[in-house]
Amino acid sequence: MMKSSLSKPSIFVTDVIDQRIVDVISGGLERYNDEITEYNDRQPLAVVVQDPASGEILGGATGRTSLGLLFLELFYLPQSLRGNGLGTQILQRFEEEGRKRGCRSAVLYTISFQAPAFYERHGWRIFGEIPCDPPGTSRVFLTKAL
Repeated sequence: MMKSSLSKPSIFVTDVIDQRIVDVISGGLERYNDEITEYNDRQPLAVVVQDPASGEILGGATGRTSLGLLFLELFYLPQSLRGNGLGTQILQRFEEEGRKRGCRSAVLYTISFQAPAFYERHGWRIFGEIPCDPPGTSRVFLTKAL
């Protein structure tokens, strides 16, 4: 049996995630997935709300598409922009782009005090819920066929 000349790797925990860490982990996982699936369709996606006068980014949605699945990761609008249909437009544009990219399904999670009812009104269905803190709060997982 051949011994490695490398010493045993160390493991550390950090709350500082620099780009180098992200590149190594995501790059390695992406290469592995591509090798197994022989399929590479991953792309980031953002639908952005911008102030036309100042150019300031006010909110929007971010996520990605991968292996025919649309992931909605972050969605935010300031209180002053809610309730006038803008959120619906963002969600529709996000889903539409997922369809254009060949996605058949979408997935997201939100928190029980955020917007699960908003997503349900737009055809998303809850498929899981996990309690979290503070007590009485939960992570809510939703999906939608596109």
